[in-house]
Amino acid sequence: MPLKLTARTVEGIAVLDCAGRIVFGEEAFELRDSVKSMLEKSPNLVLNLREVTYVDSGGLGTLVGLFTSARNLNGNLKLAALNQRVAELLKVTKLATVFETFPNEIDAVKSFATASSAA
Repeated sequence: MPLKLTARTVEGIAVLDCAGRIVFGEEAFELRDSVKSMLEKSPNLVLNLREVTYVDSGGLGTLVGLFTSARNLNGNLKLAALNQRVAELLKVTKLATVFETFPNEIDAVKSFATASSAA
């Protein structure tokens, strides 16, 4: 299944819904281009991975690169609604210590408000 991306805004935070596979090649390039154009408008972004069925090493590399891009803009990229397979992949690769993950999109969006009020 090719990667399908849908951008929207929730409570002032950019959200990108991802459906399909995040794999090396066209899918990873498409994700990177979409996220980078969204980061130009807002450095804070939630990737909703609820419908992502598979992530390969190239996809992981893309996610790390996008996280770095957001941080370089003084923003943050947070992951929401990971399925068990993707969550396990982040644990095994130790990337679970890098990314903030949330059980759902609402919690991820609200975490930006909590972070800004704590600063």
